[in-house]
Amino acid sequence: MKYTTLPGTDLSASNIIMGNMRIDSLSLREIDQLVKSAQEAGINFFDHADIYGDGECESLFSQALSMDATMREKMIIQSKCGIHKDEGYFDFSKEHILRSVEGILSRLQTDYLDILLLHRPDPLVEPEEVSQAFDELEKSGKVRYFGVSNHNPMQIELLQSALSQKLIVNQMQLAIAHTPLIDSGIALNMTKDQSINRDSSTLEYCRLKDITLQAWSPFQTGFFEGVFLGDYDRFPELNKVLDRLAEKYKVSPDAIAVAWITRHPANIQVVTGTTKIDRLQKASDGSEIPLTRPEWYELYKAAGNIVP
Repeated sequence: MKYTTLPGTDLSASNIIMGNMRIDSLSLREIDQLVKSAQEAGINFFDHADIYGDGECESLFSQALSMDATMREKMIIQSKCGIHKDEGYFDFSKEHILRSVEGILSRLQTDYLDILLLHRPDPLVEPEEVSQAFDELEKSGKVRYFGVSNHNPMQIELLQSALSQKLIVNQMQLAIAHTPLIDSGIALNMTKDQSINRDSSTLEYCRLKDITLQAWSPFQTGFFEGVFLGDYDRFPELNKVLDRLAEKYKVSPDAIAVAWITRHPANIQVVTGTTKIDRLQKASDGSEIPLTRPEWYELYKAAGNIVP
């Protein structure tokens, strides 16, 4: 397992993250086994959000582990807030952020979060309110570091202009079959759909600003349009290449799909969302596979992208 000290922190983090979005489908015993398997694979980073299972995922996580100080010290725990799920709107008000963190800490049975992310950009954000909330959370020791999810460069700049804390993380969707973070830069100025700038050069911005990117849905295509792994009907060429490279490196296609992301020099973390131990272990195998430059590009092209 590859570990990287996240810029601006003292956190030595695995580049594979166990995502907990779906663990409410498991029993407490199954959650305990899944987390222990993650730790055995070298994963020390666990991702949550207050809307996952309407908060139930956080509660089940701590209950399953019988969370105590010794166990907590072995983990980097991150959660997200800012979405009113039932009402269908986003909220970065000071009141909502502070109330959300209190709920997160209570459900996780911990005194602090290592990282708090603002989940999706709120067009009605008042950066000064966010700053006040972050200052209170930092001063009280309830949150150590802060970041965002699904934000473009100017949205980050707007927030950062009022903050005394550096935003250290931006969690974005990225997979071989979902590559807007990369596409327009490769096909710049061409009359192709791929050349449309859909992300405002977020990847390059985050690299320049030492903001760690975290890739969510690493096996999905589109906005939850299905997993591309093993889908020979929609992605025959991609799966053919994944299978061949899996055989070469003696791992699963899952690991190659993860390695395509971890191979990138931006030190991107990969957020898995599986509830199956074997899939988690297979994904973890992709932490340090040294894909060559030709192999990385071959996978990118096999997913249907052009390299002019």
